[in-house]
Amino acid sequence: MISAFYNGKSILITGATGFLGKVMMEKLLRTSPDLKVIYILVRPKAGQTLQQRVFQILNSKLFEKVKEVCPKVHEKIRAISADLNQHDLAISKEDMQELLSHTNIIFHCAATVRFDDHLRHAVQLNVTATQQLLSIASQMPKLEAFIHISTAFANCNLKHIDEVIYPCAVEPKKIIDSMEWLDDAIIDEITPKLIGDRPNTYTYTKALGEMVLQQEGGNLNIAIIRPSIVGATWQEPFPGWIDSINGPTGLIVAAGKGFLRSIRATPMAVADLIPVDLVINLTLAVGWYTAVHRPKSTLIYHCTSGNLNPCHWGKMGFQVLATFEKIPFEKAFRRPNADFTTNNITTHYWNAVSHRVPAIIYDVYLRLTGRKPRMTKVMNRLLRTLSMLEYFINRSWEWSTYNTEMLMSELSPEDQRVFNFDVRQLNWLEYIENYVLGVKKYLLKEDMAGIPEARQHLKRLRNIHYLFNTALFLIAWRLLIARSQVARNVWFFIVSFCYKLLSYFRASSRLKV
Repeated sequence: MISAFYNGKSILITGATGFLGKVMMEKLLRTSPDLKVIYILVRPKAGQTLQQRVFQILNSKLFEKVKEVCPKVHEKIRAISADLNQHDLAISKEDMQELLSHTNIIFHCAATVRFDDHLRHAVQLNVTATQQLLSIASQMPKLEAFIHISTAFANCNLKHIDEVIYPCAVEPKKIIDSMEWLDDAIIDEITPKLIGDRPNTYTYTKALGEMVLQQEGGNLNIAIIRPSIVGATWQEPFPGWIDSINGPTGLIVAAGKGFLRSIRATPMAVADLIPVDLVINLTLAVGWYTAVHRPKSTLIYHCTSGNLNPCHWGKMGFQVLATFEKIPFEKAFRRPNADFTTNNITTHYWNAVSHRVPAIIYDVYLRLTGRKPRMTKVMNRLLRTLSMLEYFINRSWEWSTYNTEMLMSELSPEDQRVFNFDVRQLNWLEYIENYVLGVKKYLLKEDMAGIPEARQHLKRLRNIHYLFNTALFLIAWRLLIARSQVARNVWFFIVSFCYKLLSYFRASSRLKV
């Protein structure tokens, strides 16, 4: 029923050039090849026409299966020049008239997902643009559903999160108005007070965006999807596809390249990861349900894994390690140096030093050989990213999923198969292995034949890391001995004890002979 529903429809997707948007287009075109048109809002880019950008998207590996069922796929995509930073999204009158006259379904996926984004920019993309899109949607006579992609972490200041819209202390309209006249210095000063106990501007502005939908949605049929940490594909169109470095993908890249040996995390905290194809399947099912059943109120659907099929950060880290080094998961789990997940303040700062100092030394080497130093910049960026992720990898949340489970029960057996969003069927060890290999193949575009060589490179980097840490420890201990009589006494006691133990074993072996 869902596939048939989208056939003949005119669909508007914002954020179609992003990770979620691409997977959504692929699924729509593959399962409903007779849809009328997909409008995508594309920001103009210097040196590239809109059509060239569309061809670039459709010529990727992701759309190979689509071209088999929909050979004229390029004719199904209508790119519209737009800019979410501008008034009325900078859409021309002609394009606006076409959208108003034909659009049946809106999927609003566009957003800034940067955790450290300036509040002004985050408000513009996540709040103001949503408000303007709502205004446009209210003028569409044929519109059947408005589906908004939010985040499960919009209310991460709460431990248990229900499928309701929670209010923020300050009204969205006041925030939007203030961003127009306050200068950056004042905004920087008031940002911590505005976001309160939320960790960043991203989660705060996504919560504001939901309030805008509640307050200004009017008579529109609106639904909100709240996915947690969106990762690579699980099954569709094939396992492991990823083209975004956000979320855990950046950590996988850093660990795989040997830059990252440990993170400060809580091993038993739930890594609420959700494959992108499950998110899209749920979103398309929600689009169908919202348009056909027209619920009396705005329904929120949590797309999370922690309640139904939890995977912990410790388990995820060891499986990543097992995939890198081609060893069984159980062996990786037992390894004493598998410190992917540690939660110790001393370890945290020791790691910061042991990451930065080798980077500085390597940059000195690059400078001496006439090359541009870059490692310190890469390492500082990585450590800054880790700092922003610490909030999420040291906590667990509980999300209610009543609406999501209700929707699953409303689907026919065939729709449950084609638009599967049941996370309970997911095998985490298999998924993470495909995720890691997908990062190498699809994101980094590296030859899979080079995996053995990459593993040897990783081992060499690991050994260098251990040697450096050992040298750093010995230098620190030597300085401590030089300055402290207590440390000297401890050192002499250890050396004397080891010498006596060795003498004892030698004497014992002689007596046996």
